[in-house]
Amino acid sequence: MPDRLPPLTALRAFDAAARHMSFAKAADELHVTPAALSFQIKSLEDHLGAPLFRRLNRAVELTEAGKTLAVGTEPGFDTLRNAWRNVTRALESNTLTVTAGPAFTAKWLAPRLFHFAQAYPEIELRFAATFRILDFDRDDVDVAIRFGMGGRESAALFSKPIINDWVTPMMHPALAEQYSDLASLTRAPLLDQEDTRFLKPPLDWPAWFRAAGLDTAPEISASFNQADHAIDAAAAGGGVVLGRVSLTERDLMEGRLVMPFPLALTTEAHYRFVCPKGAETRPHVAAFLAWLEAEAQSLHAYREGRVFVPAADVAD
Repeated sequence: MPDRLPPLTALRAFDAAARHMSFAKAADELHVTPAALSFQIKSLEDHLGAPLFRRLNRAVELTEAGKTLAVGTEPGFDTLRNAWRNVTRALESNTLTVTAGPAFTAKWLAPRLFHFAQAYPEIELRFAATFRILDFDRDDVDVAIRFGMGGRESAALFSKPIINDWVTPMMHPALAEQYSDLASLTRAPLLDQEDTRFLKPPLDWPAWFRAAGLDTAPEISASFNQADHAIDAAAAGGGVVLGRVSLTERDLMEGRLVMPFPLALTTEAHYRFVCPKGAETRPHVAAFLAWLEAEAQSLHAYREGRVFVPAADVAD
């Protein structure tokens, strides 16, 4: 049997029919009539010299030859679709799609967009604010910003730390007058954030109390599953948050939050910039990374006068 491939349209028709196990659904996906799709599959079977489907009364099923062919056509067309998507995305030179967590997008990225637009007016940024790990091939994403320990990215990805985070009690200035020392802090309404519970060692109120030498167990007033919600509540005077400096910078700068205690907990968790390996050299991706690194320098000002204790040193 010759190795010459059959027409691509016939293989595409077979792939759709094999995935749906329905000629009608496959025809609908490919925007052709069922008769046209059936003709393409018949021509493929003639080219092969063997049937690929058993035509039943109201259904179809793959023959052994069809099963063998389907093993290769589905990943093959996935590869073609991904390659086409990647090349078209690369040609959209003015658009950069970035995914980051909702809190980081709202509290750190969004307030800085005006600065980026001024520096790079030719680049249109698009954001996907989600914790879901997106697929660079399937989800039309150019860059991901992720928070965690890192070091687990595949060899196919470029990863670079951009922000090393730390936490300390933060509250509205009016609350700071009421809870100005460690003893009074034990009576304060403490706000808990669930988004850091995955960290080991933990970056939470019990860890901070241990680092401060407080024997009292912290009493949590309210818990939030999103860090930005907890920060907003604290900025409104609703309690004391163990704030991450990366997410609270704007509130600190504009006076909605203050940090009355010098003790801060550090963590190996950090924000990192992730993209497919090689993409970091694309002009717009490289420009975005350089801009992120420059913007992150502003966080260093909040380290002055702080006493930093690694969370690992006070772990249970």
